[in-house]
Amino acid sequence: QVQLVESGGGLVQAGGSLRLSCAASGRTFSMATMGWFRQAPGKEREFVAAIRSRVNTDYADSGKGRFTLSRDNAKNTVYLQMDSLKPDDTAVYYCAATRIFSTAQSLNPLAYGYWGRGTQVTVAS
Repeated sequence: QVQLVESGGGLVQAGGSLRLSCAASGRTFSMATMGWFRQAPGKEREFVAAIRSRVNTDYADSGKGRFTLSRDNAKNTVYLQMDSLKPDDTAVYYCAATRIFSTAQSLNPLAYGYWGRGTQVTVAS
C-alpha cells in the first residue's frame, strides 16, 4: 500500500505562485511514476504533470513553462511548483502514484492506483 498526502494549496492572486507537496509513505519503492492531476467543478479530472526521475518529466500543455516538478527521494516527496497562475488553474489538485513507467499511459488517471485526497488551489482574478 502507498499513502499520499498533498499540501500547499490555497488562495492566490493571478500571476502568483504556489508550491504543492505530495508526501508518500508505504511501499513507495514500487512506484515508477508520480503524477499530478486536477479537477475543476463540473469538469473531468485532467493530467497536469508526471515525474519518473529528475530528468524524466511530462507536463500538460496548460502548464508548460509555468509548472515545474521535482522530487526529494530522501523525503519521499514530490513537489509541483506553479508560477504565473491563472484563474483557469483553479481546481482541486491530486497527487497519484503508479507502477506504470510508460509516458503515454501515465497521462491517463486510470493508470494510477493510489491517490491523495487533494488540495484546493484557487486563483483569483
